[in-house]
Amino acid sequence: MLTEAIGNVLPAAAAVALSPIPIVAIVLVLGSPRARTTGPAFALGWVVGLGAVSIAVTLLASGASEPESATADGVRWGLAAIGVLFLLMAVRQWRKRPEPGEQPEMPRWMESVGSSITWPRALGLGLLLSAANPKNLALTVAASASIAQAGLEVGDRLLADAVFVAIGSITVVGAVLFALVAPRRSVGPLERVRGFMAEHNTAIMIVLLLVLGVKFLGDALGTP
Repeated sequence: MLTEAIGNVLPAAAAVALSPIPIVAIVLVLGSPRARTTGPAFALGWVVGLGAVSIAVTLLASGASEPESATADGVRWGLAAIGVLFLLMAVRQWRKRPEPGEQPEMPRWMESVGSSITWPRALGLGLLLSAANPKNLALTVAASASIAQAGLEVGDRLLADAVFVAIGSITVVGAVLFALVAPRRSVGPLERVRGFMAEHNTAIMIVLLLVLGVKFLGDALGTP
């Protein structure tokens, strides 16, 4: 059922949308002198990356709706593996958490996201963060696999994929639209969001990974 399939992907889509690193990255891109071209390029790369992975997995796993099929078994094992992986990642994040008063570290590549970024680099960065980032890739694969398990017609599967991509892109695309419509007014709010996400990156990731790890593992074990 389409509504059930959409409901199943909402947690993963929300986790993609709330991922701190892409939010920090798009705010940095929008702070560049070429923001009117680099911002939309980043958003386009992000949407295309999410959409390509989501549609590919949904179509490849189309046989997962048959409970006794090899595809269904593969999807169940895949969801279980993603669940365990997320739980292990949450433990790793906890162990690496900053000490009280310590400045959290951000990826070194973010130092190059600034005044020198061009629209092709912004496009590529959006693609990489949506389709090649391990956490987002795992979330997209898990969400698309659950859509495939629902046994929907091709059109409904693609619609469920579109809903996942739309929700997963709300923060990135929303930030770009805000900056384009109100370039001056958007600076302060976007910078505050960037600072919050950068400061609380570890805590946000621990919560997301724990919740989704338990969900995916439970989905895998509870599927007949």
